[in-house]
Amino acid sequence: MDRPQLLPTIPAVKAPLLLTRPHSAPTETLAEYRARGGYQGLERALLANSPDAVLDSIEQSGLRGRGGASFPTARKWRLAAAQNSADKFVVANGGEHEPGSEKDRHLVALYPHAMIEGLVLAGFATGASKGYVYLIEDMHAQVASVERAVAELHASRLLAGTPFGRTFAIEIHKAPTTYVAGEETAALNSIEGKPAKPRKKPPFPGEQGLFGKPTTINNVETLAHAAWIARAGAAAFAAIGTAESKGTLLFTLPAEMNRPGVYELPFGSTYRHLLDECGGGTRDGSPVRAVLPALSCGFLLAEHLDTKIAYETLRPLGTSPGCGGVRLVTPATDVVALALEIATFFMKEQCGQCPACRMETNQFVHILKGVQQGMGPGYQEKLQKLADFNRKKGFCSLIEMAAAPVLSAVQVFAADFARSAGPKGQGDS
Repeated sequence: MDRPQLLPTIPAVKAPLLLTRPHSAPTETLAEYRARGGYQGLERALLANSPDAVLDSIEQSGLRGRGGASFPTARKWRLAAAQNSADKFVVANGGEHEPGSEKDRHLVALYPHAMIEGLVLAGFATGASKGYVYLIEDMHAQVASVERAVAELHASRLLAGTPFGRTFAIEIHKAPTTYVAGEETAALNSIEGKPAKPRKKPPFPGEQGLFGKPTTINNVETLAHAAWIARAGAAAFAAIGTAESKGTLLFTLPAEMNRPGVYELPFGSTYRHLLDECGGGTRDGSPVRAVLPALSCGFLLAEHLDTKIAYETLRPLGTSPGCGGVRLVTPATDVVALALEIATFFMKEQCGQCPACRMETNQFVHILKGVQQGMGPGYQEKLQKLADFNRKKGFCSLIEMAAAPVLSAVQVFAADFARSAGPKGQGDS
């Protein structure tokens, strides 16, 4: 296959790595992506024909999953690569569908080739020769974006005659509009034509995934970063961020900000910078009392807005960056109502197959409604006992995800909850 002259490895930059175009720009074409070095990292990897070198580079970069769980990407890729199977698959998960997060939609709509290059790179590194782009069925612009990008690739024959032994196949799968459908094993079930509900682990997808074959599934942002690493080098990526948190992260700012939207910042930035410098402050001028970094995280009070955004710095504060879908708490926010809103979301979105999850999410809503009705003290102990009893008892992590923001709210907004609960009773509602 004809290949243009490869660009040398580019030096490290601070940001942005992924969001290189204005928010209002149209979808990046193959020609535009190629003009800024797109697919040259993949070409370099294919010419070297060393999957191990790709795995080493991803490991040295420090890349972690951007879907919220922050699992080391290289460990996931190595698990699938180590399996002895003639058939393997890779999946780009763009269907995580978390309320308040638009970064996956934004990335896939504007930068489909960055995600696709990462997907193919993961296929090469793990020994897979077919990839799926997993999107939610209501993501019409994103589906169209990927369809155009795949058609451009086929027309260019960029992936023909590679060490895969045949053209790398890419298929788009449209999943149902449920929150749990974005969980990685639920995604595998959906692709197989089954209900989009999580599977029990182990075995992990890297061991037995799609159709019982080793499968690597990554968030679309993770894969776009992998493509950048292939082009710029592991050291360039690892030079950005903090000791444990490398590279950049995409954040979604809500409509309450003067400049809502998706932003990219290097790890080590602060929420104050994100809110004030990127978002332009709140529309009504209200101070920010706290932020919820993502729906399934703990709250971060205003006094901690200057803390560096990194896994190691937020962990002691009982939270994490999550998937970057920021929610605000201002003095006007009813935090008990907000906690109930979040708990109700998880109650409605749990898939119903795990009794512990059904019980916990329903009881959380029941207890929080009791707080609103003045149930008196005892609610915090009940919520904590429920969370402790049910921890790790579900097929997926929704049990822990549902508990994190509620337990955090009760702790950091203790005075608000006490006022709402009132003096009566000892937790009976």
